[in-house]
Amino acid sequence: MIQRSALLLVVFFSSYFGFSQKHVISGKIIETVSGSPVPFATVAVPGTTIGTTTNFDGIYRLELNAPADSLIVSYVGFKPKTKLIRTGQSQTLNFQLDEDIVSLESVVVLAGENPAFEVLRRIRDNKMQNDKNALEAYQYEAYTKLEVDVNHLTEKFRSRKVITQIQSVLDSIEQIAGEDGLPILPIFMSEAISNFYFKNNPQKTHEEMVRTKISGVGVTDGTTTTQVIGSSFQQYNFYSNWLNIFDKNFASPVGAGWRINYDYELVDSLFVGEDYCYRLDFWPRRTQDLAFHGTMWITRDEFALRQIDASVEKSANLNFIEKLKIQQEYIKTSVGPWLPEKTRVLVDVAELTKESAGMLAKFYVSIADVVVNQPRLDQFYESPISSNLNVRKKDDTYWAENRHDPLSQTELNVFHMIDTLKTIPTIKNFTKAFKIMQSGHYRVGKIDIGPYWGMFAQNDVEGYRIGLGAQTNFLFSKKWTLSGLVNYGTQDEAWKYRGKAELILSRKHWTTMSLEHSKDLDPIWFLNEDDLSTAYVGFGRWGRLVSPFKHKETTLKFTTSPFRGFTQTIKLKSQSFKALADTPFGYKLEPESTSSTISSSYSTTEIVLESRIAKDEIFIIDDNQRLSLGTIKWPVIKVKYTLGLKNVLAGDFDYQKLELGIQKKLKMGVLGYSNVDVGGGYIFSQVPYPLLKVQAGNELPVYIDFAYNLLNYFEFSSDQYVEIRYRHHFEGFILNRIPLMKKLKWRLIGNVNMIQGGVRQENREDINELTDDGFGNQVLPFSTFNKGIPYVEVGYGVENIFKIFRISAFHRLNYTGRPNTNDFGLKFGFQWIL
Repeated sequence: MIQRSALLLVVFFSSYFGFSQKHVISGKIIETVSGSPVPFATVAVPGTTIGTTTNFDGIYRLELNAPADSLIVSYVGFKPKTKLIRTGQSQTLNFQLDEDIVSLESVVVLAGENPAFEVLRRIRDNKMQNDKNALEAYQYEAYTKLEVDVNHLTEKFRSRKVITQIQSVLDSIEQIAGEDGLPILPIFMSEAISNFYFKNNPQKTHEEMVRTKISGVGVTDGTTTTQVIGSSFQQYNFYSNWLNIFDKNFASPVGAGWRINYDYELVDSLFVGEDYCYRLDFWPRRTQDLAFHGTMWITRDEFALRQIDASVEKSANLNFIEKLKIQQEYIKTSVGPWLPEKTRVLVDVAELTKESAGMLAKFYVSIADVVVNQPRLDQFYESPISSNLNVRKKDDTYWAENRHDPLSQTELNVFHMIDTLKTIPTIKNFTKAFKIMQSGHYRVGKIDIGPYWGMFAQNDVEGYRIGLGAQTNFLFSKKWTLSGLVNYGTQDEAWKYRGKAELILSRKHWTTMSLEHSKDLDPIWFLNEDDLSTAYVGFGRWGRLVSPFKHKETTLKFTTSPFRGFTQTIKLKSQSFKALADTPFGYKLEPESTSSTISSSYSTTEIVLESRIAKDEIFIIDDNQRLSLGTIKWPVIKVKYTLGLKNVLAGDFDYQKLELGIQKKLKMGVLGYSNVDVGGGYIFSQVPYPLLKVQAGNELPVYIDFAYNLLNYFEFSSDQYVEIRYRHHFEGFILNRIPLMKKLKWRLIGNVNMIQGGVRQENREDINELTDDGFGNQVLPFSTFNKGIPYVEVGYGVENIFKIFRISAFHRLNYTGRPNTNDFGLKFGFQWIL
């Protein structure tokens, strides 16, 4: 009481005699763990109404006309912090805030209409006036900054032998972490200037990378890195019902399902800049759901998002992610809708073990020079991402003049620290090992040795399969890629090999021509699949090889993409197949004859025309390769025509085949997502049964996504068929609601696979009563479908067991009780999913 009276007397006399002097307290508020700015925090003098809020960069400025002895900083989700100030003096005072972990399930909403609900209804009513996607078109210059750090550097981690070798760098970490923050070790930093373009009806985007600056441990300033550090991959629209992040759907707090997924509290009303806003806090109704908690500011006049701070915590059903935070500040365009002027994203990757470190990724995007409703011609948007000729030119003057925000001293230290790390031998060796794990190859100048998964295997036929492979890289040529792989089996004492030469004819419309020749030993289920990855083929050669064949193939291939969303491939392919002596396989050389010779080998020559339509597929160029990042909304459609030529390059048969396939990922919000494959085919000619469509079976205990998991190999053959394979992932939709299960983060999965096929009478002659190959060897048991009765199997199970395992139970619904088949089976799998 006496101290308060004394303070009042000081204020009175200072004012009365004119001794009062204005002074300024300023500084920056950041998070202790990540070092990221804390925008929208309240900075106040305790016990008074004097205060301000931090801007988007966590900076505040407070003018004081009266004596004060301390400041307090507070913000939702953080513990308040108070610091003393020097009375009557201008000064800089920075704060680092610790997270305050509060269980949101303890929040109670009282009976009656929640006043926040009316604000939410008005947001939805005014969506089309405020959503950027309501614009006919918009474009802007974007400045994107990305930093990746190693965090949670415990003493035990720092004491490891490898880590102690970079002790000099670790000793300088404190200048990155700050006065009371936790230390982090930067390993990647990039800046990018780009021009981003959006067009509506239909929606199309294009980003031109103008200039990039990249420094990273184990990362080069190459074409791939340049394409993925721009603003295209940092597009977040909270007006959408769902935000797709990490290929998962997160419910928006202002989406159509706001009342189902969230609870709200109308906290305050205040000015944000020149806009008077309502402040709403929000949190998910179920902590395991893929939903946000945080704060948003809604303008009173337009009911538009002015600012938002949204986080996903570790309790959500999401693997390996400790925290996800998105912060945005919006500006109003000249015609009404709002664009995010600044975006900041933080992804905190959890430590895999208690002794390991974690990872922290921080993204920042700001925009300038906005132009609206001036769409370009459709051809302009054909390539989603392109690069300026000078995109990787090193020019410090350019960056000083063009970056939207100057780099802080901490960020300058980050660039310097990374450059230092790259010169340390231990880090160089670690970088090489990481690159080998990532690409499968070890670079030696212009040659990449590998892939490692093709250089060693062990199975019951070949024994130890030892090999050596290599391919040229873009340092050898920006047009030609040469590759080869040689293997030797210690048990079968046979050599296998594969060689390929590919020429890039055009990068703009990605056109290539290649010639490939191979001789190998393949399990039977390889023969029916054209699109198996090299890694899948490599790992498929371990253990028991099911019904192996000697397989030779020569392919001349031409591929072009004349316009976005369409790829045309033409192939001339010659193949020969010969079953091993103990492989049960044979067919009639003369199907009409009852005394036909039985053969266990055959050859084909084919011309293949394949059209691929993927309307909104995104590609990036990785040196001499084009990599697909998938489609956004539209399905992938494939049409394939095959013409078999007899007596051409040793082909044994004339035939024609036509196949259609449609693939689509259905994002179903809170219900999870589904993968749907629909297909069909027709063989127009009379052919022996090896050339019929053989439905992919699976006799292994491992789940195979593209196969029918209870079918035997060669169990059914068809010359006409239609099929559908439906796989649904419920995410946490059901198990998140079961108290004892939700903490496990298990996820239910379901499968329905169905195929209806048939064989015309002219092709049945080769199938009926074929029991051996004429030498006493049993041929493969196979049959045809009963007319009008499809094969159907259903599966159900759980994935995300210990984050990496899945198990499914499968049942046949028909064609049951058949010899040597299973009507029920368990299939196990390993997967790495978020």
